[in-house]
Amino acid sequence: MVHFPVNHPARPLYRAIAGLVGLYILVFGVWGVALTWDQPLFDRGSTWALGLRTNLAFSLVSVVFGVVLIIGASRRSNLGHYMNLTAGVVFMVTGVAMMAVLQTTANFLNFSMSTVIISMVFGLTLLATGLYDKVGTEEHAEQEKASRRHPIAETNSR
Repeated sequence: MVHFPVNHPARPLYRAIAGLVGLYILVFGVWGVALTWDQPLFDRGSTWALGLRTNLAFSLVSVVFGVVLIIGASRRSNLGHYMNLTAGVVFMVTGVAMMAVLQTTANFLNFSMSTVIISMVFGLTLLATGLYDKVGTEEHAEQEKASRRHPIAETNSR
């Protein structure tokens, strides 16, 4: 069974990091939409926004993901926990998939290698923040802590 730390002391820091990732993605998306508004949705041109190559479709998706991540980071429930874990996996899978089609016509989001790398970094960051921002009652936190203790180590320490 997977044991996520409950009520981790650094939870506010992890949520702030996830919020900053969401803010960057939102700003990138808005900037990309402003730059690509007059272009076709899946254009494969050389439009760059904040160091990443983009098109209108990728910019619109980035606006949506940025808003979702900011909402998840601002909630004090487990919504952010699940959103960060899900978004981390989505970013990692998207990065690998777009790297596989980088030099083909299937690159419909107009990724470049720098976009793939940033997608992987954001995916790993969101996965890491999702692992440590689970919220629960104090009883649940103590029960989770107790389940991680090794019984032999406790016996030897007495």
